[in-house]
Amino acid sequence: MKKKINLFYIFVLLLFGAAVLPVKAVPKNNTSSESNFLNFKELVLTAGDQKQTIPASELRELFSIEPALKINSENRSEIENTNYCPIDSVMCKMLLSINQMFFIKKETGFSISKENIESFLNNTADNLNKDPVNAKFKMEEDGTISFTPDQEGITIDIPKSISIVSEALTAEEPFQATKEIDLPYDISEPEIKSSDVNDLGINTLIGEGRSNFRGSPKNRTFNIGVAIERFNGVLIKPGEEFSFVNALGPVDGEHGYAPELVIKKDKTEPEFGGGICQVSTTTFRAAINSGLKITARRNHAYPVAYYNPQGMDATVYIPRPDLKFINNTPSNILIQTKIEGTQLIFQFFGTSDGRKIEIIGPKVLERNPDGSMKTTFTQKVTDKDGNIIINDVFNSNYDSPSKYPHPGEQKLTTKPKGWSDKEWKKYKQTNGI
Repeated sequence: MKKKINLFYIFVLLLFGAAVLPVKAVPKNNTSSESNFLNFKELVLTAGDQKQTIPASELRELFSIEPALKINSENRSEIENTNYCPIDSVMCKMLLSINQMFFIKKETGFSISKENIESFLNNTADNLNKDPVNAKFKMEEDGTISFTPDQEGITIDIPKSISIVSEALTAEEPFQATKEIDLPYDISEPEIKSSDVNDLGINTLIGEGRSNFRGSPKNRTFNIGVAIERFNGVLIKPGEEFSFVNALGPVDGEHGYAPELVIKKDKTEPEFGGGICQVSTTTFRAAINSGLKITARRNHAYPVAYYNPQGMDATVYIPRPDLKFINNTPSNILIQTKIEGTQLIFQFFGTSDGRKIEIIGPKVLERNPDGSMKTTFTQKVTDKDGNIIINDVFNSNYDSPSKYPHPGEQKLTTKPKGWSDKEWKKYKQTNGI
């Protein structure tokens, strides 16, 4: 019976001890001022060419403190009351000798959980992951195509990284200033690679769009410059439906835009990205002149002088309205953008398939004293054999500008230098001057 009791007590003590033993004891040689338990000053996580440096002090929250008492014959007890017992006193008296009680050592350990590491890695992965970058191509003046190389994407393998980081953080090693851990990751390939340059089938200018932003305020001009860089070098595959909004991406201060006037519902007010419609309008004209099939387009609420001739504009606003068209040519289309003076130019390069494009208009069907008007134009496209492949009519109905007040807008009162009498007349008509 006595043997059974002793075995029972030993089992309970081992069970209790397993519950309080730390996963990681304090390293004896740790001299870091940043942390009192890790054996390094900073942690460097690497994945390919990506790196993230994290001070040891920021890793404290990954651990939980676990104080414990252990028998250590090399150290005199730090506990004044040697009769203290972390479990039932009867059990201590039966299992610990009086001599052993004088050598009870206090130790502090730290445990780390899988959940904490997983949460930490998910947050860190945002800084290490990177999307693949497509190669960007440029048609040079001599007809050759140059390119900016593509880049592979990186995605951290979180499940595999959990055990690697856990083992590294709990390893008993000499103190070091920097500890580096290589994280496993997956590679994602870009859709368009530099090696594709010979397979693009791009050899000629198939269409061009132009608009003039003369007289634009500083912020509007700035936003136009930011936006056109989103499109310069973009490729549109044969049969692909191009979305201006998708290619444009986010429009806010974080992506480099400044506040400027935009038309919204029943008013015109400042908002990030004002002026982007200059870009969508020019893109629309390039698509029309290239003989592409337009699948989504809306005119502005009222006539805007920047988009003369009226009737060939395209307004966009995230997420809609959008400007969309289909590349119905046999090869890729390369978009190139540039600014000459106050002229915004979009050029579409591709392969000529012998099509002919005829633009009839735009014509003003109705013009009213309040600035409202109606316009129309037709895009007629025939293939090399004379068959009609597109015959679309684009009608535009514009309200009076007076219905969309411009809070705080300072209108021009004198003709700017360089403007023609015709441009100045149109400006005054549009703005009710």
